[in-house]
Amino acid sequence: MQATYATYFVYYVLISSGFVNAFEPISTTFVVGSGVGLAAVGRTIYNYVHDGCDSKLIAFNSKGLEVALDQKLFGQHVASRVIQKAVTGFMNNKNPKKSLVLSLHGWTGTGKNLVSQLIAENIYKEGMASSFVHQFVSTAHFPHLSQIENYKSQLQQWIKGNVTNCPRSMFIFDEMDKMHPGLIDCIKPYLDYYEYLDGVSYRQAIFIFLSNAGGEHITQVALEFWKAGRDREKIKLQHLEPALTLSVFNSKQSGLWHTSLIDKNLVDFFIPFLPLEYRHVLLCGMAEMSAKGLKPDQDVVDQMARELVYFPKSDKIFSVNGCKTIGGKLDYYT
Repeated sequence: MQATYATYFVYYVLISSGFVNAFEPISTTFVVGSGVGLAAVGRTIYNYVHDGCDSKLIAFNSKGLEVALDQKLFGQHVASRVIQKAVTGFMNNKNPKKSLVLSLHGWTGTGKNLVSQLIAENIYKEGMASSFVHQFVSTAHFPHLSQIENYKSQLQQWIKGNVTNCPRSMFIFDEMDKMHPGLIDCIKPYLDYYEYLDGVSYRQAIFIFLSNAGGEHITQVALEFWKAGRDREKIKLQHLEPALTLSVFNSKQSGLWHTSLIDKNLVDFFIPFLPLEYRHVLLCGMAEMSAKGLKPDQDVVDQMARELVYFPKSDKIFSVNGCKTIGGKLDYYT
């Protein structure tokens, strides 16, 4: 009974102090009834409350990010350039006016999740496994429309508690195109230009949205360049961002539909990820073989790439799934 009472007491202290939901996203039952001994619970909570942003765990590597983008992200010259400059500029700014907000758009397999991983790996020592990196998947964490008000409250608590603990926290929202419209607006205050909100500053935090929304527009621009015989590398952010922003804002199949985050210009960059061509799939395949500890084999990768599905049907230019299925396909061919 003593252990149970103490557990409830510690949980109460966390709630009243703003240190909320420290272990599993969108959960308020992380210790009660878990069977964890009081000593273990106390030790875990102590680490959570007192670690903060330890400089040994957080150190931005600008060159590392540049090299990683160059060697691991293929066919995304626009995204690579914008991300490198945006993240480096933000991390080197000792007094940013607001949190960094990036919205990554494009079809599946084009590198959006990979980019989130590379950013995390070059800021946090433990990369995506860092306790300062928080990833939400819409279909997993926010599945029920009837619970949207609960989700809003829990999400606000989660962000406030973790930024209180570490101002240099990163929040990744995947499947934004599947998120219930209106939900993401609850985090607007944390993205805005406030110096402090209830004694907490969110200006050092990073928010990244991942979405398939806008993919059709991005593909159309890439296709027009191809049909006109223009070099794909000549596509610039200004060719895509204005229409992409409008497309995402007006898409009812998007969690960003008519969101105040766009209406109030709180998203710093809408970053397009272009559809991948056959040559990019080959590069993905060679890199994947190296990552698996295999000697890259052009013939094996070529055979694998030729059996993927490409579109449009008449020209077969772009890979339907980008590089997403490369890993599994190579297991079969090797």
